[in-house]
Amino acid sequence: MQRAARITWKAAGAALAVTGMFCRSSVPSLTPGVAYALMGVGVAMIGMGIAGDARSKACDTASVGVRQRYLREFLPAMGGYVVALFVSIWLLKGVEQPALRAVLALLPVPPVILAVRAIVRYIRGVDELQQRIELEAIGTATALVSMAYFSAGFLQSAKVIAIPADMAMMLVFPVTCVVYGVAKALLARRYS
Repeated sequence: MQRAARITWKAAGAALAVTGMFCRSSVPSLTPGVAYALMGVGVAMIGMGIAGDARSKACDTASVGVRQRYLREFLPAMGGYVVALFVSIWLLKGVEQPALRAVLALLPVPPVILAVRAIVRYIRGVDELQQRIELEAIGTATALVSMAYFSAGFLQSAKVIAIPADMAMMLVFPVTCVVYGVAKALLARRYS
């Protein structure tokens, strides 16, 4: 990730996190999960920018064409996600019908599907060593986040912690992305 892109990720992440904190304290009609989701996505973006700072050159050996295609597909998808999230939040305030609420609540999902598609196409486009690094990082992140979620479930059922379910569910993907970035940086150093 180039320096300008890392700065952009950190700045956009900070803006989303601050927006989430502001919404949590200043917009009482907003569901807490939405504010937590904004904060979570913001923290994930900051983490990705920091992980980009820490990564070695060997962490990404993709060709220029593969990287450009990835950015052409990934960045609009994430922009669409942010827009869809805010539109969804705004429209949900005035809708009572359950079926329409379900459609509006799921509005941010299609852009995330497009982002995941861009990630899969990127992984398919890199060499075998880079694929190994990517897949080990994804496996490590999935295992760690799953174990944390699993453990938190036991703590929640024992009434040791109290995490709103909507927040916990919405944060799984962003937290997995952050852990993936850290795992990828560590694995790339091992293979370089």
